[in-house]
Amino acid sequence: MTVWVEVDLCNGCKRCVKTCPYGAVEVVDGKAHILENCTSCGACIPVCKQHAMKTDVEPRKIPDFSDRKGVWVFAEQRDGVLTPVSLELLGKARDLAGDLGQDVSAVLLGYKVSDLCDRLGEYGADNVYLVEHRALKNYRTIAYAKAVEELVKSFKPNILLMGATHIGRDLAPRVSRRVGVGLTADCTELSIDPEEKILLQTRPAFGGNVMATIANRYSRPQMATVRPGVMEANRQAGKKARIIKQKISLTEKEIGTKVLEVVREKKKGVKLDQAKVIIAGGRGVGSQEEMKALFSLAETLEGEVAGTRIIVEEGWLPVERQVGQTGQTVRPELYIACGISGAIQHRAGMLGSRYVIAINNDERAPIFGVADWGVVGDLHEVVPALTKKIKASKKK
Repeated sequence: MTVWVEVDLCNGCKRCVKTCPYGAVEVVDGKAHILENCTSCGACIPVCKQHAMKTDVEPRKIPDFSDRKGVWVFAEQRDGVLTPVSLELLGKARDLAGDLGQDVSAVLLGYKVSDLCDRLGEYGADNVYLVEHRALKNYRTIAYAKAVEELVKSFKPNILLMGATHIGRDLAPRVSRRVGVGLTADCTELSIDPEEKILLQTRPAFGGNVMATIANRYSRPQMATVRPGVMEANRQAGKKARIIKQKISLTEKEIGTKVLEVVREKKKGVKLDQAKVIIAGGRGVGSQEEMKALFSLAETLEGEVAGTRIIVEEGWLPVERQVGQTGQTVRPELYIACGISGAIQHRAGMLGSRYVIAINNDERAPIFGVADWGVVGDLHEVVPALTKKIKASKKK
């Protein structure tokens, strides 16, 4: 497979030189030449207006996936309790399935967990693929991966979503490898391309500096993991799901690991994912001492205090209060960003907020681009004044 130049057609425009990611094209005496380090990636071909770049590489054909139907969600449960992210994903799955004209299905694995099927139905599942086995009582990678693999190969879903939890991040790549498909991790947005009817998966890339949208055209199911708190759960009381029970053959020998004891550490601190109001501070706060004004405002609004990565790295807040790509994803009713520039890494963690108020002395700060209301000013003056006004209004 090679790429070559029809020199009679080439006009030396150098578009191919600028496009080649490997520096494998040069223009000599007004004509393009392919160098030895060419990888035949084909990036130069579509940019050539003279059609001088040629290749014998056959275009990759998109397989026929007409037999792949349904949007599946892995319904993660621990000790018989569904994780919130599973219900959130069912809400998103309903939107995706609506655009595709397909059903939503939940995959429920465990032992004596059938009572969770009704809850999955209320949150959007049309079907529940139920696999109950003693070996599935506690999560073990090989056992769960084999169960999901068998379901996928038997029923051929179009899309498979998992939460980016400790379990999801362990299970998803194992399943994707077993069924031979790609996986997009830690997505912040999912949508259906209106023309191709494929899943568009958006996630931070290059250290969080850009948002990349990834499409899988050549394999099914289209797999993605989504962080907790990114999507919104929607409950429809009384909705029932069709339960499809599946049997699976599992032996302790093939699983290879045993759970001897489950030790749960009681975590101290706040649960930002459950907070209705969050007051967040960034570099502009200035110091740990200045953080007191944010705590005062949070107390007045009965909310919680959070911060950006720099705040946590400086030691002004503990790590469990960090919001962003490397912290928590939150969906409060009100998010007040104080002294936060609005870098994409932080925005990835708070864009699900219903209302955003930004306070910053730089009117060009990116945070104003996602805020519902903005205050251009010194937060050390604005925050105390805001606290005072709210306290006064409560006394009336």
